[in-house]
Parts: sequence; structure tokens; C-alpha cells
Amino acid sequence: MKAAFFREHGSLDKVEYGDLPDPVPGAGRVRVRIRAGALNHLDIFVRNGIPGIALPFPHVMGSDGAGVVESAGPGVTRVKPGDEVVLNPGINCGACEFCLKGEHSLCVTFHLLGEHVAGTCAEYIVAPEANAYPKPKGLSWEEAAAFPLTFLTAWRMLVTKARVKPGESLLIIGIGGGVAVAALQIAKMLGLAVGVTSGSAEKLARAKALGADFGIDHSAGDFSREIRKITGKRGMDVVLDSVGKATWKQSIASLARGGRLLTCGATTGPNPEEDIGRIFWNQLTVYGSTMGTHGEFAEMLRMFHDGRLRPVVDAVFPLSQAKEALRRLEEKRQFGKIVIKVD
Repeated sequence: MKAAFFREHGSLDKVEYGDLPDPVPGAGRVRVRIRAGALNHLDIFVRNGIPGIALPFPHVMGSDGAGVVESAGPGVTRVKPGDEVVLNPGINCGACEFCLKGEHSLCVTFHLLGEHVAGTCAEYIVAPEANAYPKPKGLSWEEAAAFPLTFLTAWRMLVTKARVKPGESLLIIGIGGGVAVAALQIAKMLGLAVGVTSGSAEKLARAKALGADFGIDHSAGDFSREIRKITGKRGMDVVLDSVGKATWKQSIASLARGGRLLTCGATTGPNPEEDIGRIFWNQLTVYGSTMGTHGEFAEMLRMFHDGRLRPVVDAVFPLSQAKEALRRLEEKRQFGKIVIKVD
């Protein structure tokens, strides 16, 4: 099969396009003929090397994917060859104490397609049958590949963790990336007032076109001061910050009393300057979140089947140009998802 992969950790020039052996589905697994995949910042981190994760090489990139079930291993009953599916990237054991509680993303062996095992930037992928869900009929293959990881991540943060309510306010730090754009779309669907920040005037304009109520240029100074002006010194009910070190303290300062701070990543570094005094005095809550459960995936997916959500596709590259697609991601030029089309 054709695939985009790397044989060792390192810079962008380590990414190759070529032939690898076709994967074979074992018991309880299906082989999916990928029609489209999508990139995440996770692909950059994996290529550079994540401490504690030892990969078998060559390693195929990509966590998001949609395609057609081609064959099934022994014991598969949930899907059959010919089914059009989208893949939930998170894989859990199903037997640990957290899985038995339905908290699949807390599984002690939780891992992701494209992070711990071969990913979706290939003609074929093998995945557990439980991870194959019906593709929404109203979406193209490129759109179907563009939402699983980011929308599941945003859904868990907003709906399960923060328990947002219509009329509340949300500030999204660094609009443009997949999770941030997904959070904007989910929040507006749920009736929230949403502000966004970016260093790009173009991204702020695109966010407003998607429904953002206001935008702040975070390169111009301390955005928390702007939030205080906009909200009459009150602050925001919820702040979503996956940027990390560069914005963390300002995000805390942007919250209203009793506010909730959400994080699912730290693209500028994991060890920011903290503001513990403000956290306890204003009785703030910090929620860490990773991916989501199968129940949350099914709930989120229903919004796409019903036409209430539709992902934003930034650009589409053929599989042979996966390296250039990654370059666009690394240069932070995207707004929405960068999709890899697999013909």
C-alpha cells in the first residue's frame, strides 16, 4: 500500500511517501480502505518524538480517517465489508476499572491511531471494530475525515467537563487550529457567546464569519485586559486554552469568579507561569481533558448526522504531498483542518 510515514524521529525532511506492506486484520478488527485522512498537531509531536512512547518504525502518520470497510477479522459483528465509516482515533482495553465505568479515555492503556500505532495516512488501516462508526451521509469524504479527533476533544471539554449552558460566555485562545474551530462551532450551536483570540487578522475575520461575537489580537498585548473592558470587568465563564505557556496566565486572568479553565494541550510549552492566588481567591476550576468516550463520540457524531455541525476544511492535499500538508500545519497557516486525500 502507499503511505506517508517516517523511519526515525526528527524534522519534516524525515517524512517519506512510498510503499509499505498491507496490514492484516486480527480478531475483532477491521481493515478500512481510507478515502481521506486529516492532520493534527499531534502528528508533529509524534514525528519529533514523545517521551515514553517507543514506536515501531516505519511509522504511518495520521489519527483521523474515513473510508470503506474492506475486510474483517474473526469475531467482527458490528460492521461488514462495504460499510462507509469514520474512525474514532482513541483505542481502549475495555477491561480496566476506567473502561468498565465508561471512561474510555482514562483507560490505563489508552492510545491513539497515528500516535502509538499505525495511522490513517495510508491506503489501508487496521482498527478495532468498535472504533468504526457510520459515516454521515451529508458529508464528503474530506469532511468526514476532518472532525473525529478535534470535535470529540472539544465536545468532551465543553459538554462533559465544563457543562456549558446557553447564555454563558466562552473565550477560545488561538483560533485557527482544529480543536479551537470545533469548539467555536459547538459553542455557537449550544447558544454561548464566544470570543476568540489570534495574532492573525485573517483568522479573526474568519472566526467572526463562523459566528464568533468578538475577536482580540493577542499579539498586541495582554488580552485579559481587553476581556475586562469587553465584559465590564466581569470576565468570561469559560476559557479554552490549548496554547499553554505563552497564554496561560492571561487566560486565568480572563475568567470570571467561579469560572472554568479548559485545557487539552500546550503547543507553546507545558510549564507556564502560574497564578495560584487568583485560582483559589476567585474559586476557579481547571479541567484537563483528553479525547473522549465512545458515548461522547456517538453523541457528537449525531450532530453531524442531523446536519447541525459541519467541519471546516482548510486545505486538501493528495497523500503523495503529505509532507507539504505538514509544512502548512507547522507554519500555522491553517484555519480548520488540513485533509489528506487518499485515492
